[in-house]
Amino acid sequence: MNAAKKGQSSAKSQATMCSRVFKFLIGLVYIYHQVFQPSNAQEYIAELMVESTVTLEAKEILEMLNATKSITVSTENGESHNVVISDSELSAGCLIVEDKFNCNCSAGFIWSNTVCYNFNCCRETTCFANVSHITPLCISKVKDVGFNGSVTLATSSNLWGDSSTKMVESAFAALNGLEFINIINKRTGGADFVAAVSVKLNTKKLQSIVESLENALDAVVLVDTQGMVDIEAPNTIVKYNSSPKLACSFEEETSSAGWNMSKPNERFELNNGTVVEVYYGCKNMDFLSCVNIMLKNVTGIWSGTYECGFTQGAVRHTAKANMSVASLPEEITLKINPLTVDCSDGKDKEVEVQAIIPNTTEQYTISWSPREGESSHSKGMPNERFCSQEEMDGDIWPKCPAGDTVVNQECPNGRVGYKSRTCIDTAWQPVFFNCVNQKLKKLFGEADMFKKGLGATQSVAKAIFEGLRNNPTNDSNPNDRTADISASINILSAMAEGSANVALQEDIFPDFVAAASNMLQDTWKAPNSSIVHNMASNYLHSVEGLVQNIRVNNSDSFSSENLDLKFCSEDQCRVSVFGIGVNLNMPTGIMKTVAVKNLMEKLRNNFKGTNHTNLLLSATLNESNSNINISLEFPIERQKSTKPYCVFWNTSAEIWLEEGCTLKTRDDNRTVCECNHLTSFSVLMAKTDVSTKALDLITYVGLGVSICSLVIFLIIEFMVWSAVVKSNLSHFRHTAMVNIAVFLLLADCSFLASVSPKLIGDFWCLVLTICKHLFFLAMFSWMLCMSVMLVHQLIFVFSPLRKRVFMFLSSIVGYVCPVLIVGCSYIYSKYTDKPYHNKETCWLYFEKLLEGSIHAFFLPVGTVIFTNLFSMVVVILTLMKTSVPDGKSSEKETVKSILKVVIFLTPVFGVTWAIGFFLLILDSHHASYEFVNYSFTILNSFQGFFILITGCFTEQKVREELVRILMAKSQRKSDSMKNLTSSTCTKEH
Repeated sequence: MNAAKKGQSSAKSQATMCSRVFKFLIGLVYIYHQVFQPSNAQEYIAELMVESTVTLEAKEILEMLNATKSITVSTENGESHNVVISDSELSAGCLIVEDKFNCNCSAGFIWSNTVCYNFNCCRETTCFANVSHITPLCISKVKDVGFNGSVTLATSSNLWGDSSTKMVESAFAALNGLEFINIINKRTGGADFVAAVSVKLNTKKLQSIVESLENALDAVVLVDTQGMVDIEAPNTIVKYNSSPKLACSFEEETSSAGWNMSKPNERFELNNGTVVEVYYGCKNMDFLSCVNIMLKNVTGIWSGTYECGFTQGAVRHTAKANMSVASLPEEITLKINPLTVDCSDGKDKEVEVQAIIPNTTEQYTISWSPREGESSHSKGMPNERFCSQEEMDGDIWPKCPAGDTVVNQECPNGRVGYKSRTCIDTAWQPVFFNCVNQKLKKLFGEADMFKKGLGATQSVAKAIFEGLRNNPTNDSNPNDRTADISASINILSAMAEGSANVALQEDIFPDFVAAASNMLQDTWKAPNSSIVHNMASNYLHSVEGLVQNIRVNNSDSFSSENLDLKFCSEDQCRVSVFGIGVNLNMPTGIMKTVAVKNLMEKLRNNFKGTNHTNLLLSATLNESNSNINISLEFPIERQKSTKPYCVFWNTSAEIWLEEGCTLKTRDDNRTVCECNHLTSFSVLMAKTDVSTKALDLITYVGLGVSICSLVIFLIIEFMVWSAVVKSNLSHFRHTAMVNIAVFLLLADCSFLASVSPKLIGDFWCLVLTICKHLFFLAMFSWMLCMSVMLVHQLIFVFSPLRKRVFMFLSSIVGYVCPVLIVGCSYIYSKYTDKPYHNKETCWLYFEKLLEGSIHAFFLPVGTVIFTNLFSMVVVILTLMKTSVPDGKSSEKETVKSILKVVIFLTPVFGVTWAIGFFLLILDSHHASYEFVNYSFTILNSFQGFFILITGCFTEQKVREELVRILMAKSQRKSDSMKNLTSSTCTKEH
């Protein structure tokens, strides 16, 4: 006798045989145990072939085998193992007489597929072929093996008839061990069928039957088998947040394998994701195809029926297993009434708290307790601050302790989510709206499942993007629009993360590009700018990830209003997106470039003193390449006196950086940047630093002279005040002049104190910025008072201003208005979370046109300068009208008078500051720019000196009084000397 593993032939040579030989084939089922490793026990089936004469009875052989408790077997690699025989039975017998064969399978056995398909001996019939040497000859019948399928006729209008039924039955009758086949669900254009077999199916034979049937019927035939696949799954309820594993194995090689999970009325394909991990490979050498999954941190949504499948052609072998998760509620909604309680009076208050969970059959035990670390406000501290109750847009925000946030979960119809508001100190902060459109909320749930790997397929992804495109965020309420945009960005983010595990195809692009473009159509409104910055960064990261992950086959571009997407696969890749020229040398791969409009203003700009441009470009390559050199030509709108920065967006830090990018060239309308890596690029523009050592020296010298001149001016005013202020008009003029001098003196001192921002620190930099802002505005405000007073006196000669009225109005304009402007601009900057000052210059912040605190200086000063220019024109016209044209001498006098007016009034009216506005619009490369810049620096640095000259030394009354005072002092000194001399002489005599 010879024992061997399954598949090993043990037939002896049949060269010489007796005329009559009776052959017993006995199947043995045994378990072998390795002598020294009993824990590694495995189960095998062996076949023993016995050749003998007819006088030997099969019963004796079986008794002999059963009496043998164990035998020693050798494996192919030479190892020996002790084997314990657990059971034995007769599987087949053959009667061989000369060249005639008569073989039969024992009860409960059936011919193997090899015998059936090679010798046409199928089912339980007698086989007259020479099959005695085949191993295995007969196999045990199996249960629960079968298949079902569908037939779809090419001509869908054809009715299913009896001829079609007969063709199907006839085709599958060739299968070994076919028990039955039933045609069900007969319909126009096709039918379904179910069948059962008593032997494991042969995939090649089944596939050949399907192919022949498809040709005969001109139809598509799909077949799913059951009982062919071994599945391993948890047989108990798995724990919440655990990581169960499921495995499937199949004996044959197949072209593909995968998993599905189904629930009532739902079916999902499983792919790699944040929860699902699909991996392949067989540990057991008896199997050629294996597919396994591990689920990470499962929750209740992962309860269902899991089905694995191996596909070869039109045949799919499947196995199913149920898995339940001991789940906790996925979503708990708490409703509190009232939202907050004021217990400062020490009395007990009642609060109703309602917890709502989705409908479920689970039984839960509910308990209530305060969160750890939460402090109680029930007693109310004496000095504790509260925000008082407030009604806004129909919502009641109750009295709330400082530092707490009130959450209101009441949303308008068709929306779900919440609204929240935080109390800081004693002031309510803006409302944060998170009431999202229900359709978008549902889409986000589908995208989240896609990210996890549940239903992560091309068709599901396409449906999500179609839904996102068809749900525009154009609600009439701007707060709801922002909530919808935020939810849409979260959907993009989930799909971008999911697309890293699932290969999406290019037919996703049209809906994706259109949906992403719609999100940029509107201004994003949020309680603070950091929320908008985070939304914009998340949007950019998601769009870039999706563009990189989605595969491209034949398309070359997709465009929308705010996104322009193009592909290039040539060695010298050149494309243009929204006018941005892109040039990349790449040996292999596909470059994907997408230009985005209306996003730059929403991203955080960490380059102080720069303005963003409108375009951003993202470039990705589907194959890694360490040697990258990309050239980008950005179209730049004409901006005067600007310096471009080539930057890229660092996704992890969410800031702009310059590393790896350099500015190559720049002309009137294009900026060329070169970078050695791929990511999102843009250009930031900063006002050119026009300061030089010469200008700095002029500024410091001029300010020093001005400060000394203004001190002298104030001393002179103090000395001559009582003598020169004799009328209301002179009182008006000198009051305005003194205020102008005082505030200019303070502003110049503050300017000199802030010339080195790094040395004084951030706090003093802010203080000096506020001082300069306030003092310069006050100076211009008194200049305005002076010019308006002068024009009033010229026009309304017989209606002079009363002293009390002038002082009251001037005090409002000169003192109150500057304080209000500075205070409001500072509070607005804090409220909007925008910088008030530039820490590098200790001056007001400029972001872009009409944005930045600098406009709280430009606009008032511009108004004053325009008004004062108008006043000068009125004075000049008045002089021209009052002059009598009696010859050349009178014309000369008129011209002299006009020149005097211009010279005298220009410093005290601040007209020289108008030159600064020309600098803002003049290009630094212009021929006259340097002259204008030096003129502005000289005239305004020495403004205090000019005020001293025009305000004191050119005014006759001041000159005369000053001379008189000096002469009187000189006379008194002379008299004192005479008296001293006389006294001395008298004593000598």
